[in-house]
Amino acid sequence: MKIHFIGIGGIGVSALAQYYLEKGHEVTGFDFASSEITDYLKKKGVSFKKDIPNDTNLIIHTSAISPSDSKLTDAMSRGIEIMSYPEALGELTKQYFTVAVSGTHGKSTTTSMVALIMINAGLDPSVIIGTKLKEFGNTNFRAGNSKYLVIEADEWNRSFLNYWPRIIVLTSIEKEHMDTYKDMEDIMDTYGKYIEHLSLEGVLVANGDDLNIANLKIGEQVKIQKYSLNQEDAAKVRSILKVPGEHNVSNALAALSVSRQLGIPDEKAFEALSSFKGSWRRFQEKRLKLGIKNLTLVSDYGHHPTEIKATLDAALQKFPKKKIWCVFQPHQHQRTHYLFNDFVKVFSSSGIDRVIITDIYDVAGREKKEIKRKVSSRKLVKSIGKENVIYLKKENIISYLKKNIAGKEILILMGAGDIYTLL
Repeated sequence: MKIHFIGIGGIGVSALAQYYLEKGHEVTGFDFASSEITDYLKKKGVSFKKDIPNDTNLIIHTSAISPSDSKLTDAMSRGIEIMSYPEALGELTKQYFTVAVSGTHGKSTTTSMVALIMINAGLDPSVIIGTKLKEFGNTNFRAGNSKYLVIEADEWNRSFLNYWPRIIVLTSIEKEHMDTYKDMEDIMDTYGKYIEHLSLEGVLVANGDDLNIANLKIGEQVKIQKYSLNQEDAAKVRSILKVPGEHNVSNALAALSVSRQLGIPDEKAFEALSSFKGSWRRFQEKRLKLGIKNLTLVSDYGHHPTEIKATLDAALQKFPKKKIWCVFQPHQHQRTHYLFNDFVKVFSSSGIDRVIITDIYDVAGREKKEIKRKVSSRKLVKSIGKENVIYLKKENIISYLKKNIAGKEILILMGAGDIYTLL
């Protein structure tokens, strides 16, 4: 089959493209932006074409593109089958014993942990994940040869309602993606509908420490396995985990619960967890020389106030005697607007020595002009109202750091946009 991917550079779409490549299909694709991901796909054999080839059998497109896009409507008139990324992935979940990791926070790390435990136990899963793993050759996909599929199930645009897993992991529920959801009630209702996708043999692995999960309306027929930072296993997990922070202890306990549901011996699970060194842009550390000054750089994907707090707390815990700086790039005007007070609270009370906030990363196709006029990073810094929290344009950050950093600091580059390319 000949499959054309639109938005192939996206972290999810690119993984699905690799899946079909591995299955022997001919894959072409297009993306407006070049990246490490698109370069990697070219090396794997994907042919990049701006126009949809005439002999295409199936088009899979990113959810960021409207179904009314002219390219899609033209392809439809030519009789080409069209699916969004969630729809196409949803079809795969029906063909496999699928483990879907869901929730507002911790999806990528928990998916990584679950996958590595299953691999260590010899279950040989296929994996589609929203980050890159060294263990997968610095990519976001692994081709397995078994009945198991492990996926990261995103809630944006209600994508996860396309999936039909045998095990759902639910890490947390918070106010997020308000370009999709009307309010918290809408979020809770949608998660409830998603859980209904479990079969009678299915299991919900749920965070017992999350109050919103506790308040979900879940049918009596659903088998629930809860995990908690208060369970006995938490102490052992803390002692073996190499990635810092209580949020990662919780993620590991979720993975351990999945492991037990699959009948994997604990020793195999703990072995995998103890060797886990993290994934791309999740508290990813490296040594850096800035001019003549040596730093420890931490690159982190955190973009929601809860994630930011977790990362900053983890940094304070891991580096208690170091000066810690954070460069934060807010991601999406809508998120910054709807969660404005939460961002203010996090940075007002963070305990970080210096915070630089740069301009909001604009997310194409997901911004509203009226909201863009209401919110800015300058307004955020003004509302935080602390001398150690400043606004800088992105192009001025490097020169500021060179002039003001003494050396040996911890520098956190945080955000879901392109801030990681700064250094």
